Amino acid sequence: MAASKGAARDRVGLGWRGELAAGILSNLAQIDILEVIADDYYHAPRAGIAALCSLARQVPLSLHSVGMGLASSIPADPRRLHAMARLMKTVQAESWSEHLSFVRAGGVEIGHLAAPPRTPHTAAGAVANIALATRIVGSAPLMENIATLVQPPASTMAEAAWLAQIIHGAQVPLLLDLHNLYANAVNFGEAPEELLLRLPLARVGAVHLSGGHWIAAPGGAGKRLLDDHLHDVPPAVFALLTLLARHAPQPLTVIVERDGNYPSFDHVLGQLELARAALRAGRCA
Repeated sequence: MAASKGAARDRVGLGWRGELAAGILSNLAQIDILEVIADDYYHAPRAGIAALCSLARQVPLSLHSVGMGLASSIPADPRRLHAMARLMKTVQAESWSEHLSFVRAGGVEIGHLAAPPRTPHTAAGAVANIALATRIVGSAPLMENIATLVQPPASTMAEAAWLAQIIHGAQVPLLLDLHNLYANAVNFGEAPEELLLRLPLARVGAVHLSGGHWIAAPGGAGKRLLDDHLHDVPPAVFALLTLLARHAPQPLTVIVERDGNYPSFDHVLGQLELARAALRAGRCA
């Protein structure tokens, strides 16, 4: 019964990208929610903010941050948190999210989402930063697992245990990126399904789906799956969504991400329909 109720409220949407704008605006009836990169709007001109507000009046909207670096023992920069607070207030977005990563150290901007050592110390730092972010922004973020091509050095905890300690400690929902989970599992010899079932599935509030491609592993020994957002969601990741829907009866918001190598918009809508079919299969099982 709970699964049936959840299935009725599941939503499937898309990450907003300028290259997809025409297709999105022409097909809003087929898109339940949009996710917008917040960092693109912290210093946007008035016209850009007005356009974002107009979009938020037409479709539910969530803001996604990439630059806070909350999974760090270094305190988060309050300026970025206040920028998110202002944007949330202006746009009236329904939610916001960030990654469980660090993006700077020693005053140096790394330029990508990096996995910190998975230790109790970094977990405690993430919990403190998330608490600070929640106080300043005024609402708790959904926190996303990230992909990594190398096991974080000096780690003492498994990925699932580290994620669970942060999600439970901070009392926040998990934004579960299933392609990130899949890539980490196949790159480091784990069964993706087993890794999924070790996560705190009752706290999953949203899901990211994307694709990637295989590259040579560091040092040339074997291959690694790179999460690049340039390819279709693979069938194995849709299968993980079905498994998640079977074990997480709460309503799920699923976002398909595409950052380049854009196909036709009909093809993009087809990816959303495959996501809906994967959710239905899990709810009916």
